[in-house]
Formats: sequence, C-alpha cells, structure tokens
Amino acid sequence: MSRVCQVTGKRPVTGNNVSHSKRRTKRRFLPNLHWHRFWVEGENRYIRIRVSSKGIRIIDKKGIENSSY
Repeated sequence: MSRVCQVTGKRPVTGNNVSHSKRRTKRRFLPNLHWHRFWVEGENRYIRIRVSSKGIRIIDKKGIENSSY
C-alpha cells in the first residue's frame, strides 16, 4: 500500500537527519494519512479513502463531490 493522499496527492519526501556533528544520513518524511469514511449523498453510501489531515479539511470545506478522490 503506497503512502499517498487520494485528495491532495501528498507523498513521502526525503531529507536528512543531521546530528550534532553535522553528519547527514537519509530519512523520509511521511504524510499524515488516515483511513476515513465519508458519506456520499449522490451514491447513497459510504466510501473509505486514505486521506491526509489537510485532505479531510478540504473535503469538509468543499464537499466530497467537489474534491478529486
């Protein structure tokens, strides 16, 4: 299962851990993803999508039909 938000398209990005001695090692920054159920009025059923916290806020503001999932 890939770690991609189905609304915003956010995915992991890479960066560095930097120690006190400035030695750098690779690391990943993962998006804040959740499985969430949304009621779709047009289909009269729930859908379950993997969405980031920002994606949940977008759906709350615009509605599930207007956001691209």
